[in-house]
Amino acid sequence: MFDNDQYLALESGFTPWDCSELLSISQTIEPAILGSVSDEPLQGHTNSNSGSDEPNQPDSSVIDERKRRRMISNRESARRSRMRKQKHLENLRNQVNRLKLENRELTNQLRLVLCHCHRVATDNNRLRSEHSILRRKLSDIHQILLLKQLQQFSSAWPCNNVATVMSDQTPPLIT
Repeated sequence: MFDNDQYLALESGFTPWDCSELLSISQTIEPAILGSVSDEPLQGHTNSNSGSDEPNQPDSSVIDERKRRRMISNRESARRSRMRKQKHLENLRNQVNRLKLENRELTNQLRLVLCHCHRVATDNNRLRSEHSILRRKLSDIHQILLLKQLQQFSSAWPCNNVATVMSDQTPPLIT
């Protein structure tokens, strides 16, 4: 492709602009590359071998077709993205509703437990109060029994008969 004169020109700092050999090679390779990139055959593509120094560019219909395909692909991708987002939002809404329902059920259970706890505390206070009253009554009964036993024991002694006669005349102190 390159002859030694072109290498000498590059080494000296001079860049040759005559690339007609490279253009002829690129023109034979370019249709094969474009055909492998595009799935459709090239329509309206013309090879111009007019001898100009510019490389062949794919015509505007090929570029427009690529842009159209890219635009369709982007639209489809955006549509899928919107659908995923919508599905995600719907899942989040369902989760919010489910959690609200669960929260409501737990709140109702908590209220029921608190009500039961209050009832148990009230019953406990009532039972403690009854226990205190019954202990006082038991203590009073116990004291009365002790006094009766003491009276019976003291009446059994003969020297205490005088004291009992006198106690019969005095009014009782216990009411």
